[in-house]
Amino acid sequence: MTGGVLFDMTLPRSQLMLENIMLRKQLMILRRQVERPKLTDRDRRWLVILASRIKNWRQVLLIVQPETLLRWHRELFRSFWRWRSKVTSRKPRVPQATIDLIQTMAKDNVLWGAERIRGELLHLGIKLSKRTILKYMRSVRDPRPSGQNWLTFMQNHGRDIWACDFLQTYDVFFRAMFIFVIIEIGSRRIIHTGVTRHPNDLWVSRQVLAAGDWDENPKYLVADNDAKFGQEFEKAVANRGIELQCTPFKAPKANATCERFMGSLQRECLDHLIILNEQQLRRVTRKYVRYYNEHRPHQGIEQHRPDGTAPPNLSEAVIDFEVKPVLGGLHHIYERKRAS
Repeated sequence: MTGGVLFDMTLPRSQLMLENIMLRKQLMILRRQVERPKLTDRDRRWLVILASRIKNWRQVLLIVQPETLLRWHRELFRSFWRWRSKVTSRKPRVPQATIDLIQTMAKDNVLWGAERIRGELLHLGIKLSKRTILKYMRSVRDPRPSGQNWLTFMQNHGRDIWACDFLQTYDVFFRAMFIFVIIEIGSRRIIHTGVTRHPNDLWVSRQVLAAGDWDENPKYLVADNDAKFGQEFEKAVANRGIELQCTPFKAPKANATCERFMGSLQRECLDHLIILNEQQLRRVTRKYVRYYNEHRPHQGIEQHRPDGTAPPNLSEAVIDFEVKPVLGGLHHIYERKRAS
């Protein structure tokens, strides 16, 4: 007892005052019920706060164990941060109608990624980030990896450059067929397509002569070093007043825009169809090219469409739209309903 008194004499006045306050608080609690004191949440908070200000709080604490006080402190800590982290407003930023539209697009078009859906939404007047679209796509299917990234020097002069190439595919009997494509680099617009089983120099030269829109007079036509691009082809290009530029050997990136379209045509169309004959392939290619030019937004041209249509600049998003299937539902066109 004497040792405790001597020890208290060495303590600062502030510590003694805090100890007295803590002791008084415990006595007030004991007066309510002598057998077993029942502490309220307010009592627990006070004891925790006072103990944090007293150095020898374990000796001062009488009615509960020190471990119990530490447990109260942990619970109070968790409650405090739950309160700080509480969301003030649970109202979703994206309208439910827009969420439903995103999920409909993701479900109906299994080949579309988040960036592709973002382009379609822009043309409906709905501006959302790719991350937001991915968030709502996960409930209907897993997000697909982002598209390929590629840059070439031709992007700086796309308005003056067209490119051509062949895509080889097969019919139901595994017989080879070839699709010839001419594309405008700047707008990604497909100028001309042709289908044949036996491509040669003469056939390709005729395709060049049959291609429309040459009045725009591009300065260059990019082609690879395939034997199909022979002397007749070179003459046909020269007669159009176009300078032929051949890509280096083993350098497919030199004709990256055309190669990219070939990949899209293969992945988004031909991989999902069984081609019976040349006529069917020609018909399917024309349908896809029409969809590609008039309705499909492109990342390389800031989600514009090859025909020059840019996303509308609208302040309010209207979800009243029409859906038109393309190629038997392989793709879909989303357009605003026109006022009747």
